[in-house]
Amino acid sequence: MATKAVLTITSKNYGAWALRGWLMARLAGLDFQERVVSPDDPAMKAEMLLLASSMRVPALQVGAIHMWDTLAIGEYLNEVRPEAGLLPRDQGARAHCRSICGEMHSGFSALRSSLPVNIKADFPGFKVWSRAQADVDRIVEIWSECLQAYGGPYLFGGAPCMADAMYAPVVTRFLTYHVALPRACADYCARIMALPAMREWVAAAKREPEEIDELDAEF
Repeated sequence: MATKAVLTITSKNYGAWALRGWLMARLAGLDFQERVVSPDDPAMKAEMLLLASSMRVPALQVGAIHMWDTLAIGEYLNEVRPEAGLLPRDQGARAHCRSICGEMHSGFSALRSSLPVNIKADFPGFKVWSRAQADVDRIVEIWSECLQAYGGPYLFGGAPCMADAMYAPVVTRFLTYHVALPRACADYCARIMALPAMREWVAAAKREPEEIDELDAEF
């Protein structure tokens, strides 16, 4: 019998990295069990408040194999489920996909701190300051280039891939804070939110109790 995978995540309302790993696993068609760590756990709270020295959630364990970095999870899923297309088949597109995933993984700190993920919240008229706006502009540039180069409706063509999972929490941020976007990017956000897996995640996020007061603040 195949070993059951276990994906450790935290809050679905606040957990940007948790969403990335979980969505990758869903897109790959992985059969996994969720292990949820309470956001009240001090280590988890530090991660979500961007105070931890490293991010350890999400984490995926399959038998003796243990991964706790989102890109590592994505690469593993692409190896074991290549038919899911988490990475493009074309070498150039694959390099491009890895590059923009890496940029999301290591960058956009102003956006993360100024517009924290909070799926249940709604902040019309939110002021996006200049540093965060520079991150927004760069993301719009990435999305626009990908949609034009690969023909949409997702970043690398006709099916969602690792890049779409990496940018999915950004989509929720843009909606929560009513960030103005070009039509093509706004339409892309709507397509991501319409994914069955995203609808499942959002429904679960909305059922969560209010647990982390610091993350309810409008930064």
